[in-house]
Formats: sequence, C-alpha cells, structure tokens
Amino acid sequence: MTVQELPGAAAYRPTPPPAWKPITDPAPLLPDPEPYRVLGTDAVADVDPELLLRLHAELVRGRRYNAQATALTKQGRLAVYPSSTGQEACEIAAALVLEDRDWLFPSYRDTLAAVARGLDPVEALTLLRGDRHTGYDPRERRIAPLCTPLATQLPHAVGLAHAARLKGDDVVALAMVGDGGTSEGDFHEALNFAAVWKAPVVFFVQNNGFAISVPLAKQTAAPSLAHKAVGYGMPGRLVDGNDAAAVHQVLSEAVARARRGEGPTLVEAVTYRMEAHTNADDATRYRVDSEVEAWKAHDPVRLLERELTERGLLDDAGIEQAKEAAERMAAALRDRMNADPELAPMDLFAHVYAEQTSQLREQAAGLRAELDAEQDHDEHGPEAGR
Repeated sequence: MTVQELPGAAAYRPTPPPAWKPITDPAPLLPDPEPYRVLGTDAVADVDPELLLRLHAELVRGRRYNAQATALTKQGRLAVYPSSTGQEACEIAAALVLEDRDWLFPSYRDTLAAVARGLDPVEALTLLRGDRHTGYDPRERRIAPLCTPLATQLPHAVGLAHAARLKGDDVVALAMVGDGGTSEGDFHEALNFAAVWKAPVVFFVQNNGFAISVPLAKQTAAPSLAHKAVGYGMPGRLVDGNDAAAVHQVLSEAVARARRGEGPTLVEAVTYRMEAHTNADDATRYRVDSEVEAWKAHDPVRLLERELTERGLLDDAGIEQAKEAAERMAAALRDRMNADPELAPMDLFAHVYAEQTSQLREQAAGLRAELDAEQDHDEHGPEAGR
C-alpha cells in the first residue's frame, strides 16, 4: 500500500522540513550577463582622475616588470617565470584595493600583485629563482607565500579571515586564483566555508582562457565562473579583466562588502594570458597567433592610455615619464638579480614546521655531515679523515 492509498491520503501533503530551503533568494547573487566595463562608457566620468593616472603608471611599470622577469629566465637568473603580461589590470587592482591591515593571498602567477602591494621585486622572485621557500616575511606586507599548488591558498585565506573576525580585527582577505584553480577541490571547499561563516573574503578569479593548455570550455559548462558563486550563497560578479578602472571598482565594492560583515564575493575577471604559461611552455601547440593578436587590441595598458589621452589627462610627456620610471625599476631589478645570492644550505630546514620533525632533524644532520666533510676536504685535501 502506498501513501496515496492510505485513508485520508487526499489531505496528506508531505513537505520537506524547513532546513532544505535556500537561505537567500538566488536572483540577486547572479552575475550580469556581460562583463562590467568602465573605460569607454559613461561610468568613467565618476572615476577619480588621480586614480586613473596611478593605475596607468602601475600598469606600465607592471608590463616592464613582466618583460624583465621573462628576460631573466633566458639569462639563467630565474628558474621559471609565469608571466602575467596582459593581466596587469587584475594584478594592480588587486593590490591597490586593500588596506595595509588586509591580507593578499596570491598564486604563483601573481608576483606583480605582490610587488604592487610593496614587496621588494627581488624578494618576490626568490621562490622562482629556487633560492628559498618563500623569500619574504609574509607578515611584513601581509602577503601570503606565493602558492604553486593550485587553489590551496584559498582555504588559508578563509581561515585567516574567519579567525580575524572572531578576534574582532577589521581585516579582509583577497585570494587570487586562475581559471584552472576553480576545478580544484580546494576552491569549492573554500567558497563553502566562507559563505557559511560569512567570512570577510574576496575570491578573485583571473580567467585568462587556459589552464596551461586546457581551454575553459574543457573545464566547465557553467555560463561563467562567476555563476559558481550562487551555489554557495554568495554574489558573483563578472568584470572585464583588461579594464583597470572596472576591476578596481568591482573589487573595491567586494572588499567593502566583506568589511561590513556581509560575507564573501566571487569576482571573475575575463582577461587573457598574452604569453606562454611559463617560459617552459610552447603556447603555439594549443592556440593560434590570430587569437593572441585579437586580444592585443584589448590590451589593458592601451585601453587605459587611450582613455586618459582622449580625456586630456595624459600627454606624450606623461607617457614617457611613466616609461622612464618603469625602466629605472627594471634596471635596478636586473642589477640585483645578476648578483649571485649568498645562501646558507641549512636554511633549507628552517620555517618548515614550528618544531622540526624527527625526519627533518635526521635530514639536517645528514646535510651538516656532508657540508663538514666537504669543508674538511677543501682545507686539508683528499687525504683528510683517512
């Protein structure tokens, strides 16, 4: 006998318990159908001209930084460099929207964001040089270590932001990730925890078209990556990642929302990786030159420069001044990176755990013995120790 056949079945209307119901109306969480833009629209009139000029100077500097770091790989001074050329608007905006007390959680491609936040350019490249685990003290500038494993920095950002809120600290964490990172489990876990806890976090996805060689269409069937926010109960925002003013505005609004205690936001910036995944990658195997050329017409530096010149805020002298400042930065970086670093091999075992494990102590003792034997050989010759 089924439920419908029982006496009084007509009056029986089974309903799930209230816990199944969504906490919020999903409609306000949905992103706009097209990426939000400021440059070339009426909205640009509301942007502070000084902010536009600062964004321009930082973009020019960032472009030169990427070029110099790429050159250092060819000279053998860097082991690897994942360039953010074409994505500078995202990198710069992410750094500028944060207060000093806030935290930035970058991925391995986000060295430029770290430098724009005030990190020494050489320290930002130390990991990619292979010299140290990180190369800088994360607490000094409130920049978490550059994260090479995909998306593992996102749960860390949530944990820090949640802990700060529990302590009563006015802190926002901005976590950067690529489109490839959104396919990792850490991405989903971080968004779920952040939304449930209303943690003051901004998740910033730089959708540059490819996860190494895998195009976005091979990763997800969602209308956009920003749409994924709805499934976790947070707003999704879609922005033109090459429009520096638009990225700055959208991220500023998301940071302000988090600071007000209204929870996390997922921002997807649609941009393009102009260069290969790293210097070890051959991008011609999975994309055509015509695609790259088409995106060059939407170059973030050119977009902002055109806006500023058309509005009479920037002339040839100003453009040249920005380039000269960028060249001075590149020259200083080149000179410092050409100097051989002085490394202490035993530092390999420092800052791994608060208290060294037995395995680390054993490995450290083994390396110390090798170093002592090598020093003894150098001082006393091959007969030493016999």
